[in-house]
Amino acid sequence: MKIEKFNHFKGQHCETTATGSLLKQIGIELSEPMLFGIGEGLGFIFWNMKTMDFPFIGGRVKTDLLTENICRNLNLKLDITETSSIKKAWTNVTKHIENGKAVGLKLDCYHLDYFTNKFHFAGHYSAIYGYDNEFAYLVDTDQQGGKVKTTLKSLELARNEKGPMSSRNRTYTISKNGKSFELDKAIKKAIYNNAVDFLNPPIKNISYKGILKTSTEIKKWFNNSKDIKTEFQTSAMLMEKAGTGGSLFRNLYRDFLKESAELLNSEEILECHQEYSEIADLWKKISELFYKAGETKDIKYINQASEILTDLSERERKTMEKLKIAST
Repeated sequence: MKIEKFNHFKGQHCETTATGSLLKQIGIELSEPMLFGIGEGLGFIFWNMKTMDFPFIGGRVKTDLLTENICRNLNLKLDITETSSIKKAWTNVTKHIENGKAVGLKLDCYHLDYFTNKFHFAGHYSAIYGYDNEFAYLVDTDQQGGKVKTTLKSLELARNEKGPMSSRNRTYTISKNGKSFELDKAIKKAIYNNAVDFLNPPIKNISYKGILKTSTEIKKWFNNSKDIKTEFQTSAMLMEKAGTGGSLFRNLYRDFLKESAELLNSEEILECHQEYSEIADLWKKISELFYKAGETKDIKYINQASEILTDLSERERKTMEKLKIAST
């Protein structure tokens, strides 16, 4: 069974694509940068654990928070379910599909049939709008094909995977609750909250402090790497092409700030948009240097990336300070 005439959201980032598709079903259509910004999505983390093949560099807030922030800022009802039961997990999907309501899923993309680059990442999102006896019909990012399908067994494995960033068969639906929202107020609130969080990281591997820490950690990573080419080129790919909109989400936030500046008629936010344009370009340079380091196995490219990261830490801190003031 499929939801008839399902009008999916076309996006570059997995969670905004999945959540955007659910929002379209209830008549809310916003751009992908606007969804990312209202979701207070910009962040940074350098995460390294012994159980991981190599360090993870992330440019957004913690998984699950983006959709929660969107719904809170737009006064929407978000219903979330998690379960360790595979049978119940599927029922949590089918009961909504049968009522014509698409469902957001969190899963490990490694198991999905339509992913050509196989890597474990349990913080991936898609929306399901139909199924039959063999396949589940999903919405994923443009680069993964938009409307796609995967076998029911592969979906089961993807949803039930364990490990970093995984959830227990997490599903979510979004609905209106009778409350309206004012977009201009939602934008200001989201910018302010994102700035405050970014400027007050609880630990040193997060936010602008995390960017600074990464400037030294990547040298250790390079020297201790078991497979320089694979590790650094995969990291470069994740920064630019793995559903981030490029430049580790800075492109999305840059475009959000431009759209917000126009809606709010704010010169201050427009100035910050211009600064994030430069910041985004520098993040693209980082990914290019990572790729070259993997190709040549020459640490000089990592040293260059380290210098840029030191600069980026201060640039992002200063711009977030300006955004905090501009949104009050």
